[in-house]
Amino acid sequence: MAASVPGSVTSMNTNFWLIQAFNGISYGALLFLLGSGLSLIFGVMRIVNLSHGSYFLLGGYVALSVIWTTGSWALALPVAALAIAVLGLCMERVFLRPLGFDPLRQVLLTVGFAFLFQQAALDIWSGNNFDINPPELLTRSVVVGGIYLPLYRVFMIATALTIGLVLWLVMEKTRMGAAVRATVDDAQMARGIGIDTSRISMLVFALGAFLAALGGVIGGAFLGVYPGLDFEILPLAFAVVIIGGMGSLGGAAIGALLVGLADNFGKALFPEISYFTLYAPMAVILAVKPTGLFGRE
Repeated sequence: MAASVPGSVTSMNTNFWLIQAFNGISYGALLFLLGSGLSLIFGVMRIVNLSHGSYFLLGGYVALSVIWTTGSWALALPVAALAIAVLGLCMERVFLRPLGFDPLRQVLLTVGFAFLFQQAALDIWSGNNFDINPPELLTRSVVVGGIYLPLYRVFMIATALTIGLVLWLVMEKTRMGAAVRATVDDAQMARGIGIDTSRISMLVFALGAFLAALGGVIGGAFLGVYPGLDFEILPLAFAVVIIGGMGSLGGAAIGALLVGLADNFGKALFPEISYFTLYAPMAVILAVKPTGLFGRE
């Protein structure tokens, strides 16, 4: 029996690393939904949208209202995402567009909206913590190689992969995607060849809000939904964009994966300095490549 102990310890250590890696990847999948839209907004509009975390929070709250009203979690996903996309579109058209391209004014406006949305959520849905309960099927676990993997986290990874593939196909294989890429590379040149960059900005802003809200619905199952979540999740979204490079979907995917793994392993191995283990790699990457891993000079 004594001879079997080292093997058991090795197996436990291996399982620990595999489970933490899986959890980090699934968390990275959630951050990709949040960070990819923010990255495109950065790339196209050149603004720091400090209300982006609010879309994540409001998506969760709207989903809760849909679930309480209809009892359907599946219906809550598209309804919440589309509702917040419309909110983002109106915000861009009515408030951001008239300001022109003054970054300071746009930043001040978006941070003002972030506080406004947080107060509105507090007034409408109260300050209680809520959880979004997924269907019973997704609350189960599957056993892979002796490791129990929650199906909900598998669903998160599959959703992020699907959305990432669809976004890549749209960006790389369609005329609209070519217009977005041209606007990201050089908005002034894009306008010069007849691309309606105003329309592109509107669509990208709405898409960013859609993805953030979808992330809020999906993340509400294990992060919960509560006032203050928007400002807690926003720095992670910026870390994803800064590491990956603004305007790059591939960079957002890699950045989200790195942030998810760093956050999960940091909290598991070094809880006292978990913020250091999360943001130190970002500082190193910025020191080596200030535009991010996939950002253009």
